[in-house]
Amino acid sequence: MAKSDGTDAKVKAREKAAKQAEKATKKAGRREKLTQLRTAFTMTRKADGRLIPLLVLAFLVPFVLLLALGLVVGGLFIISFTLFGILLGGVAVIAVFGRRLQSSQYTQVEGQSGAAAAVIQSMRGDWRVTPAVGYSKEADLVHRVLGRPGVVLVGEGNPQRVGRLIAVEKKKLARFAGDVPVYDIQVGDDENQVPLRRVEKHFAKLPRNIKPKDVNVLDRKLKAMPGGLPIPKGPVPGMGGHQKRPKQR
Repeated sequence: MAKSDGTDAKVKAREKAAKQAEKATKKAGRREKLTQLRTAFTMTRKADGRLIPLLVLAFLVPFVLLLALGLVVGGLFIISFTLFGILLGGVAVIAVFGRRLQSSQYTQVEGQSGAAAAVIQSMRGDWRVTPAVGYSKEADLVHRVLGRPGVVLVGEGNPQRVGRLIAVEKKKLARFAGDVPVYDIQVGDDENQVPLRRVEKHFAKLPRNIKPKDVNVLDRKLKAMPGGLPIPKGPVPGMGGHQKRPKQR
């Protein structure tokens, strides 16, 4: 009986320790998110002089309208409409801040080599990005992106040179990707190019051609292909807060 009691005590101690560890991890995660939010706000405020006025306006417009409506209706509606105005104002502030933050990040990376790869690595979703699988001495780059649509080759630089680099990469992929769809885009502001700020929307419109498990299989095949430039993976400074950890496969 004593032995059983001792075992139960050890189990309870381990459970307690696990709960404490989980609680500490969650607390550390919240602190990290708050730190990232403060950093993002500080950087965006320095780069965007209109941020504070726009945030104030975003909060006041719904708050004042609902407060005025509550005063017109009267009674307990004043309190309920005021609280709803505060809630709606907070949502508006978050939405405006997100848009200004994204705009500021794009401004920081535009014109930098590898900006397209940085934007794609920061996008939502399971996108496997291999930067600079093709490159030229003039700093033209082609990045390979693997996802549910298939393989997407993303070029940035001189359109003619990038076109040739993409053609070379397509020939390489033919031996590894099989019948998996291969798309290509060029990022830039010229005709038939995709502006950097519209890259995420462009990817979102691509059809989902392959299943997640097939993405993993294809990913292993593509890793056997000759690599590109030995540049560090990850976003250009200014996009770092959104980098995703690779999924376990």
